[in-house]
Amino acid sequence: MIRDLLRDLGAALVAALLVVTAVLVGTVIQREDGTLYVGWPPLYAVAKPHVGVGTPAALAVAVAVVAYGPALAVRLPWRALLAAAWATATAWTFSLALVDGWQRGIAGRLTTQYEYLRVIDRFHDIPGTLRDFTHHILIDSPGHWPAHVAGHPPAAPLTFVLLDRIGLGGGGWAGVWCITVGATACVAVLVTVRVLAGEVLARRAAPFLVLAPAAVWMGTSADGYFAAVAAWAVALLALAVTGGTGRTGQTRATGRTRATGRMGRVGGAEGTGRTGHRVWAAAFGSGLLFGLTCYLSYGLTLFAVIAAGVLVLGRERVRVLPLLFAGLAVVPLVFTLAGFHWWEAYRLLVERYYQGAGGLRPYGYWVWANLACTVLVVGLATVAGLRRAGVALVRQRGQVLRHRDAPGPAAEPRLALLVYAALLALLAADLSGMSKAETERIWLPFATWLLAAGAFLPRPRAWLAAQATLALLLNHMLLTGW
Repeated sequence: MIRDLLRDLGAALVAALLVVTAVLVGTVIQREDGTLYVGWPPLYAVAKPHVGVGTPAALAVAVAVVAYGPALAVRLPWRALLAAAWATATAWTFSLALVDGWQRGIAGRLTTQYEYLRVIDRFHDIPGTLRDFTHHILIDSPGHWPAHVAGHPPAAPLTFVLLDRIGLGGGGWAGVWCITVGATACVAVLVTVRVLAGEVLARRAAPFLVLAPAAVWMGTSADGYFAAVAAWAVALLALAVTGGTGRTGQTRATGRTRATGRMGRVGGAEGTGRTGHRVWAAAFGSGLLFGLTCYLSYGLTLFAVIAAGVLVLGRERVRVLPLLFAGLAVVPLVFTLAGFHWWEAYRLLVERYYQGAGGLRPYGYWVWANLACTVLVVGLATVAGLRRAGVALVRQRGQVLRHRDAPGPAAEPRLALLVYAALLALLAADLSGMSKAETERIWLPFATWLLAAGAFLPRPRAWLAAQATLALLLNHMLLTGW
């Protein structure tokens, strides 16, 4: 036990040293030639200690989750736990955002010169704008799109156009949308962990998903909204490949098996038809959301790696794939028929990327400094959890393909495979060179899944306190933005 704790602390220390090195080396590079284009390397931020109206609320949420979160995660009924997780994650994100004030922290974030709300008026004719979208990606094109609009497929700005059309226009509504929808990502991860690795690990992961340092950037960023869409695509796929019931066959506190009842017997005579319909609906819905995810952000095509991990862990792969691909085709088909061509837009985006700061930021620094950003997003607890997950995956790799309700220690390596699939996707994004800086925001969809590694940690209150402290320090000592 002591040896494992020392190894956890060693992993956390190595991660902390990576962050310190990135800060020191980045500061030197930025002072010498200014090629990093960030104010506080490796984060896109400036040093400015401050407090705000959200400070008392953030402290209250942090203390409450550290003190009561692990116990409530075990005792609450499952549906109540999901509701509580979403509500608490929403409160945590809102309170951290409000440390910077309503205007700077929420209402003004999506109205800057780089953001989506600056182009709302250019979508008065949506079909026409979609047909013309690629003509304004390059920085030397007439009326070129702002950086974030040019850097994403049109489903991203179109989201805010549609919000404006239904009367929820302006930065305030856009910020509220991103925070409240983004906070559901933790619920999607919990649902996924439960059906793939069992309820015990899902409950242990819940406080870490709620009290995440990532909330500093989830509020307010469109990438938080993207993270939720991608997370629900994975969750629906997990439900589909496990039979669509969402039952675990485990008790909350001990993990002992129990009867699942007639609705849980996928192969039984009772409930088979309804279960089949749930499987088909979940598979098709997953495909729809995966398609939408790819039209929200080009880089989130890497969620195929996480989806592959889910398929490996499922038992209904052959059954769900046709409906998954059918759903996956819908969003691309709609946009293609409307005149937007994804591959052409991506080719132009790569050119636009190297026309701007992306072409000047040194790959040799960012390829490892991005990982330092990730440490700040997921926290040292997640690093320690990933160490334990790796050990479980290596030692119990023969258990990975066992069903989560089968006797034996199958749950931990199955969860480990899921979080390492997310880590692999993140590393692929890093090596691509298309994510140099601002990855504390851009990689939120991947980082959300890494947080589930907290389920492997003993003494959760101490680790949760470390997570909360990191988030509070970042939010009060720096002004983050993009």
